[in-house]
Amino acid sequence: MNTRELLSGNEAVARGAYEAGVRVAAAYPGTPSTEIMESLAHYGDAVYCEWSPNEKVALDVAIGAAYAGSRAMAVMKHVGLNVAADALFYVSMTGLEAGLVVVSADDPSMHSSQNEQDNRHYARFARVPCLEPSDGQEAKDMVRGALDMSERFDGPVMLRLTTRISHSDSIVDLEDARLVERITAPKYRIDRRKYVMVPGNARLRHPIIEQRIQQVKEFAETFAYNRAEWRDASLGIVTGGIAYQYAREVFPDASILKLGMTYPLPEQMIREFASRVERLIVIEELDPFIEDAIRVMGIPVEGKAIFPICGELDPTIVRERASEVGLLSRSVTLSGDSRGGTMHVDTSLPARPPLLCPGCPHRGVFVVTNRLKLVVNGDIGCYTLGFLPPLSALHTCGCMGASIGQAHGVSKAGIAQKNVAVIGDSTFFHTGMPALLNVAYNQSDTVVIILDNRTTAMTGHQHHPGTGTTLMGQPAHAVDIEALVRAFGIGTVHTVDSYSLKEVEAALRDCLEASGPAVVIARRECALLPEARRDWVALSIDNAQCNGCGLCFQVGCPAIVRSEEQDGKTGRNKARIDPLLCTGCEVCAQVCPRKAIRFREEPVLRKEAEVA
Repeated sequence: MNTRELLSGNEAVARGAYEAGVRVAAAYPGTPSTEIMESLAHYGDAVYCEWSPNEKVALDVAIGAAYAGSRAMAVMKHVGLNVAADALFYVSMTGLEAGLVVVSADDPSMHSSQNEQDNRHYARFARVPCLEPSDGQEAKDMVRGALDMSERFDGPVMLRLTTRISHSDSIVDLEDARLVERITAPKYRIDRRKYVMVPGNARLRHPIIEQRIQQVKEFAETFAYNRAEWRDASLGIVTGGIAYQYAREVFPDASILKLGMTYPLPEQMIREFASRVERLIVIEELDPFIEDAIRVMGIPVEGKAIFPICGELDPTIVRERASEVGLLSRSVTLSGDSRGGTMHVDTSLPARPPLLCPGCPHRGVFVVTNRLKLVVNGDIGCYTLGFLPPLSALHTCGCMGASIGQAHGVSKAGIAQKNVAVIGDSTFFHTGMPALLNVAYNQSDTVVIILDNRTTAMTGHQHHPGTGTTLMGQPAHAVDIEALVRAFGIGTVHTVDSYSLKEVEAALRDCLEASGPAVVIARRECALLPEARRDWVALSIDNAQCNGCGLCFQVGCPAIVRSEEQDGKTGRNKARIDPLLCTGCEVCAQVCPRKAIRFREEPVLRKEAEVA
C-alpha cells in the first residue's frame, strides 16, 4: 500500500534508490548531497552503503557493482565530480551490465563550496544523459527513471540536484521496494572487448557512445518529464529543475516547457514550443546551458541577458529582473497592503558569518601559527574558517588536498619565509595521502599539520577510515595516521594535543628546524561530538585580574565577549565568558598574560564526570 511522507530532496533520492533496487551505493560526504547516503543507510541490509575515501573511489565502487550486474549509485557534491571525472569518462565509454546513476549536487551561490560550477557541462562532455528534478517527488521517481535509462541505453545517467532541491521538503508518494534479488549476485559476465579500455578497444567504443547519445536524444522527445504546459502564448518559458518552481510562481499565465532531461535536449519539442509562442525566454541557474543550445538551433531566445549568471535564483530575483525588461507589466500587490498599493517587503536575512565553534580544537593550532608568523596553506574543512578575523590565519584555500602540494611547491620555489600546510583527517584520507607521499618522495622542507578531530566534521560528523566505524555502523580498523606517515618515509613526526599550545608550538618549532619533510598531527576530537560534549565545563574570568588587554579576543572564540565593565587604569572593556557557549578548552586561559582566566580545576572535573 502506497503512503505519503514529507521528505527532503536528499531523502527522496535515497528512497528512490531503495525502491528501484539499488544494491550498492558509495559516496564521499559533501554538502548539499550528504544526507542521501545517511538516509539510504537506514534501510539496513537492503542496500550496501559506504563512505569511500574520495569521490573517484566511490564511483569506481559503483561501477564495479554495475559491471557485476547490480544496480548501483554514486553520490557527490558538484566539485566531487572533478575528482571522479576519470571514472565518469571511462564508464561512459564502456557501458554497464546494470543501471548506474551518478548523483551530482550542484551548489549555486556557493553556500558551502569554493565554486558554483554547472555540472551539466560534464554530462555533455562525457556524453552522459542528465536528468533534473524540480521537487522531491521527481527526485525520487527520477532515480528509477535514470536506472531504467541506464540499462536501456547501456551507459551511466547523471541526476543533477541543486541545493534548494536537496534541502527543501515536499510531499512524496512512496511505493514498495522493487522486488530484486539482493543476496546472491549474478554471475560475472566476462567481456574484454567492452570493458578493457586499451586503445584498440576504446576506438571501437567511441562511435557507440555517439550513436547512443543520438538514441537518447530521440528518446528525450517522449521522455515523461519533458512536457509543455500551455497557457498564454505571448510568453513562452523553457526551464527545468528548481527554476521551474520560480517560473511557475512568477509567471502563472505563461506557457512553460518544463525539461526534466537537460542533456540531450528534445530539439523537436523545443522547436514546436518556440513556434507557438511570441517571445521565448529561458530561466535556468548558473550557465546558459539550455539557452546556448536553443540559440545553436537558430531559434531567437533570451535568458542571461535578463537573469543573472551568478548565484542561485529565487522568485524575488526572477520577478525583479523580469519587471526591469517589461516581462511583468504590473507590480505584485500583497494582500496585507490595505491601501491597495505596492508593498515592498525586505525578505533578506541578517548576515550570519561562519566561524569556528566554541571549543574547536583547530583554534589553538592557528593561535600558534600566528604566533610563529607562518604562511599557512589551507584546505577544505572546518579549519578553512581560520581565515576569518580575528585569527586571519589561513592564506590559501583551493580544493581538497591542495594544501600539501602547494606547500611543497612553495618549498621547491625557494621561498625563505616559513610555510606550512594544514589539512584535516578526513581530507588527508581523501586526497592528502598522495600529496604527502609526493613530499616524502621528492624531499622538500615541507611541514604538514594534520588536524585530526576524529571525524568528518564539516558535513555533519561522518565516519572515515580513521574513526573505526563504517557508514553502516560496522566496526572497522582505525588507520593510525602517525604510523601511516612514518611508512611514507617521513622521520620527523609529532602527535600532540590540539588544546595544548605549548605542545603544538614545541612540535612545530622542531619540525621547522628539521631538514626534510615533517608532520605534526594535532589530535583532539571535535568539540561537538558526544564524547567531547560530556566534558564541557565553562571557564570564568577574574575581573580583578582582567585589564581588558584583548589578547583573549584574538583567539576568536564566540564564548568570549566584551563586558560593559571597564578597567579603571586602561579604560578598556574587560572580557566576559558566556557560560552557555564555553566548552572549557582552556585555549583562552593559555594566552591570557595576567592569568585572569581560570583553568578547569580537578575537583570540578570530577564533579562533572559524576553528573555525566
